[in-house]
Amino acid sequence: MGVGKEGITKVINYAKELDKIIEQQKSEKGGERRSLLLHSCCAPCSSYVMEYLREYFDLTVFFYNPNITEDKEYRRRVEEQKRLIEAYNEQVESGTFDSMNSTVNARKIEVIEGDYEPGLFFELSKGLEQCPEGGERCFRCYELRLLRTAQLATEKGFDYFTTTLTISPMKNAGKLNEIGQEMAVKYGSSFLPSDFKKKNGYKRSVELSGQFDLYRQNYCGCVYSRVESEKRARQAAAQVVEGR
Repeated sequence: MGVGKEGITKVINYAKELDKIIEQQKSEKGGERRSLLLHSCCAPCSSYVMEYLREYFDLTVFFYNPNITEDKEYRRRVEEQKRLIEAYNEQVESGTFDSMNSTVNARKIEVIEGDYEPGLFFELSKGLEQCPEGGERCFRCYELRLLRTAQLATEKGFDYFTTTLTISPMKNAGKLNEIGQEMAVKYGSSFLPSDFKKKNGYKRSVELSGQFDLYRQNYCGCVYSRVESEKRARQAAAQVVEGR
């Protein structure tokens, strides 16, 4: 959301804002591609986002997720991310694509694994342990991950940075874009607006997860979201039993 003239709140279509930037880039002399640092939360969420963005940007994925509070879970997710990128790069090398979403314009994808720092997540969560998913604790988590991404984008000289998080129906795309813009101003980089769930992006991510047999987790990553997920599963099971 944003505030227009006379203080009227207006809803911003971030998917359209991204389309405008892509079209502008394509229309510029020579159609020069820009470099993009893509923060990724996991392989399933990044699947469609990478498939889409590799057509237009020189793409580097940044896997930085201190919110994944169990080491075994972290390692599983980061290895799935790398496996998917390797599979996508093999498509580019062979020139063989299996969908209408990829063309010869697709480029290979680089990957950077960030530091695994769960202690930072627990520090920012103090006092918010009981906060429901989607609330202030999650906003602080967004900020931590986008802060690190913006810092790296500036350090490495990327033209843009953005995040896969907006593909999730469980995430607040407006808040993510707001924080992304704030981090861009703070660290002197440029944030690429997005709402990747639009245009059937989330649906496509589910299809690609099946196609590549990706590990598709049922919670965000932190211990608090895992507890909430388990609670929802128990409630759903109880309702099934009651309905018999």
